[in-house]
Amino acid sequence: MKQLIKIILCIQFIVSIGICSTVRAMADEPVISAYAYSLYCVNTGEFLLSQNADEHLPMASTTKIMTAILGIEMLQSDKEETIVTITPDMYAEGSSMYLAAGEQILMSDLVGGMLMVSGNDAANAVAQTVGGSTEDFAKLMNKKAAEIGLNDTNFVTPSGLDAEGHYTTAHDLAKLMSYCMENSLFREIDAGLSCTVNFVSPQGKTQTYYNENRLLSEYEYCIAGKTGYTDKAGRTLVSCAEKDGIRLIAVTLNDGDDWNDHKKMYDYGFDMLSMQKLDMDFSGITLPVVGGTKDKIEVEVSSQPSVCADEKGIGDVTVVYRLPGFVYAPIAKGNMIGTIEYYKNGVYAGQSAVTAKETAAYMEQPTNFIDNVASFFKKMFKRK
Repeated sequence: MKQLIKIILCIQFIVSIGICSTVRAMADEPVISAYAYSLYCVNTGEFLLSQNADEHLPMASTTKIMTAILGIEMLQSDKEETIVTITPDMYAEGSSMYLAAGEQILMSDLVGGMLMVSGNDAANAVAQTVGGSTEDFAKLMNKKAAEIGLNDTNFVTPSGLDAEGHYTTAHDLAKLMSYCMENSLFREIDAGLSCTVNFVSPQGKTQTYYNENRLLSEYEYCIAGKTGYTDKAGRTLVSCAEKDGIRLIAVTLNDGDDWNDHKKMYDYGFDMLSMQKLDMDFSGITLPVVGGTKDKIEVEVSSQPSVCADEKGIGDVTVVYRLPGFVYAPIAKGNMIGTIEYYKNGVYAGQSAVTAKETAAYMEQPTNFIDNVASFFKKMFKRK
């Protein structure tokens, strides 16, 4: 019986329900000049726009999105923040934080400066500190890529300078950015218009670096992004924008008009999508009561969340009931019993509390054999 109770208590029900809603007018797809691009909706896990989005292409300094998150996750796991000492082999051609050998800098400031001005020297410094060497750091980058589900990406360098076998896709970059935006420190750093670094050594040295992502000041809904350029990759850009609870990520690879293209993609996405409140019928749900004056009680569901809907409506929403198989008396009206979770295309969209709609008092049990037998037969005849 104890084993049976344990099994019942762990019961979870999963139901997929089609939801109808007001249909919006279809928006015209924008003309994008990038060779490859994608527009990703984080709320639903769907790509709203794409072209050549699965083709393996060089990514330039958008590589530093992965370098940054690995540096951030390391400092978040350490009890004390790492102080990085700059060495001569951390120097790299191209964009730079202009770090000098012997200088010391906090890992958080190193990541901040790297994201602001795309410093290749900073990327090498992060890589050697986290991985021990740039080669071993590349292995960590690819391990993380596999964990996130980036199946068409391979990292060779931490900076994004052109290298044989260093590639990604527009689809994978969107997924990578989506993962990073779940990290509060990454969001905070990447959203900044500037970053002022107070060097540990030499003491008193400060340097302010300004974010190269123009969308932060030119597009009101932009909240993060990373630029890139090499001769082989052309101009690359990954950005994130959020409006009325809808989060979108835009990626362009080899694009001569990336700032405008991202704005057009976001305008299209936000025009096509809206947040709509669920209104699903959960009436009539009951749970058995053990040891109560009632055999069962009815439950009620609190306010339901809003989910992202496109021009066709909300679509299918999967509901997961996190409820026990039964409850023990006494139960008072309003007592929380469990939750209902909502998922759109496998993406968590919110939950509702499930509470008792009525009260079930504790029933005093018979104290002798005769009363026990009488109570048993009384219940049996009552059920019939």
